[in-house]
Amino acid sequence: MGKELNQALFSAADNLRSKMDASEYKNYLLGLIFYKYLSDKMLKKVVELSYEDEALYSTKEKQTELYTSLISNEDTAEDLKATLIDTLGYEIEPDYLFNMLAEKAKLNTFQIDDMKKAFVQLSANFEQFTGLFDDIDLNSNKLGTSPPQRNITITEVIKKLNDIDLLNHEGDVIGDAYEFLIGQFASEAGKKAGEFYTPHMVSDMMAQIVTIGQQDKKIFSVFDPTMGSGSLMLNVRNYLNDRTVIKYHGQELNTTTYNLAKMNLILHDVDAKDINLRNGDTLDRDWPTDEPYTFDAVVMNPPYSAKWSADQTFLDDSRFNRYGRLAPKTKADFAFLLHGYYHLKETGTMAIVLPHGVLFRGAAEGEIRRKLLEDGSIDAVIGVPANLFFGTSIPTTIIILKKNRTNRDVLFIDASHEFTKMKAQNVLTKENVTKIVDAYKGRENIDKFAYLASFEEIKENDYNLNIPRYVDTFEEEEPIDMIEVAKEITSIRQEKKELERNLFQTIKSLETSPENHEWLHSALEVFRHE
Repeated sequence: MGKELNQALFSAADNLRSKMDASEYKNYLLGLIFYKYLSDKMLKKVVELSYEDEALYSTKEKQTELYTSLISNEDTAEDLKATLIDTLGYEIEPDYLFNMLAEKAKLNTFQIDDMKKAFVQLSANFEQFTGLFDDIDLNSNKLGTSPPQRNITITEVIKKLNDIDLLNHEGDVIGDAYEFLIGQFASEAGKKAGEFYTPHMVSDMMAQIVTIGQQDKKIFSVFDPTMGSGSLMLNVRNYLNDRTVIKYHGQELNTTTYNLAKMNLILHDVDAKDINLRNGDTLDRDWPTDEPYTFDAVVMNPPYSAKWSADQTFLDDSRFNRYGRLAPKTKADFAFLLHGYYHLKETGTMAIVLPHGVLFRGAAEGEIRRKLLEDGSIDAVIGVPANLFFGTSIPTTIIILKKNRTNRDVLFIDASHEFTKMKAQNVLTKENVTKIVDAYKGRENIDKFAYLASFEEIKENDYNLNIPRYVDTFEEEEPIDMIEVAKEITSIRQEKKELERNLFQTIKSLETSPENHEWLHSALEVFRHE
């Protein structure tokens, strides 16, 4: 199923790639996939509500016929619409179903205004879709310099996406599509397209760790203050015994990506009452400030070494004031960390991805790190491989934080060699993740992989958390057997002499012309004296 999705995306992207870069065409593809999912899901719900035999309505054509007949009937139309809105939160008129638009595309009767009206119908009538399709600019000259050209471009894309079976896709549809697009076209997408996505297995590892000991909670809250596509939060529910008890809270500065996260949560059937998202600047103003403002799990993959104001008034901000210093203007890493940590429950766990510099840089960052260590806030430091993340090849670290710990030791895990090398990216496998999570749970020394350092040891190292200071991965070279080396040298010399003898005999036997005789005589003299 993943292969089918990727092939369709690759093919559809062909119609857009020559017209715009990946950071733009991904918006069209992801938006259209989202709309198709809503359309397909509604048709399936219509069959369920009609109590008809699902086997008789397995095709979109049959499902559409049923829906059209029910919606055209005065006795059933009103109740059907009300039930769809009550159960799904929306309804789509027959003319605007994705498969109906695709049918027009196949017949070359599709008009781009049909797609515009479809988006408007959802956005205007149902609050949860407000603004979600704003990034799909169907009037853009990049789709074509004239309306007919733009029409042709979108027609081809719709046709290629229509046959994907999104409802039976195993996994994260938006996340999988997003990861494929930015991975496949990384050379053109670069950081601009990839900075909002945490690779699945990294996300999976973080989700496993933050849920340890909390799997049975009756209500579980997760917070991602730099949520990107929302996949980090969504992965958390995979490790709870009851996936329905989770409440999602997230913030994202980039409006396009904020909309992507909303799409992602809706695609995963998250109830609207369990979603609390904000489009805003995480560092500029604290949020959330109303209940709940602390959470069972905090997961973060913020932009690395980003700039922020570092205004001195932040020293009075309750997120930062206990640490005495602010993160530097050019490196907001600790500002993001402290913001997330402030919103962590006393019983919760936080996992944040950051560049290695936060482990050893001095000045203000050194002071903040010292205070965190003195408070026992840092539970573990995990070094993961370089080139895991789209848009950057730098090695990163995952820092695990807790509150009210009984001691101040820190577990160091060097997982920098735990990966499988793929074409453009290194990839964590399920086995790699299991090894890391098991080491975290065990909290014991493992030769060349994990080390539990006491607070006193860290203090002696001047609060420097650079992983090689604690986990020794040095491999001694095998001792050289000099007797074997001498034997090998003797053997090579003997072989050389034998080759020279053979060459001498060959040259000697050559028939030569008078003009070459002098040269041959000189060559033989050289061999004779060597």
